[in-house]
Amino acid sequence: MEATLFAYPAVLEDDSSGRLLVRFPDLPEALTDGADVEEALLEAADCLSEALMSRIADGESIPEPSPVKDGQRQVVPDPTVALKAAVYMVSREQGISAAELARRLGVDHKEARRLLDPRHASKAPRLAEALKAMGHAVAMTVHDTSSPKTLLPHPVAGSGR
Repeated sequence: MEATLFAYPAVLEDDSSGRLLVRFPDLPEALTDGADVEEALLEAADCLSEALMSRIADGESIPEPSPVKDGQRQVVPDPTVALKAAVYMVSREQGISAAELARRLGVDHKEARRLLDPRHASKAPRLAEALKAMGHAVAMTVHDTSSPKTLLPHPVAGSGR
């Protein structure tokens, strides 16, 4: 896996009931809405997090985000979910099992399985250690939220899902 920015393009469209429908071209199963742009984008971040976790739970692939086009907004998942998705993607790409991850981290198999479990609330530093054990590093960026294309709905430290 090359460098991946877990920021997916989203399309906001008015629906027939006066709400804003949000869909993700890269993740067609991820749909949500909101009463206004702010609410729709906050709901979109949560929806994106759930879609990524669902793909991990179902053993499905996670697509690389496509570039943001005119008229689209960039939405990011919860930071801990992004890290969990990265661990999942790298382990799949490299064929690393939970047992092998446990060996590389020097932990028991259960702990490594929890790092790969989308419903387990892993800590960001531990997920970063797992990525490092697989030859990857974590980089963090901070964006100006006044940009109309980018919204960071969660604190940088994550919400610890």
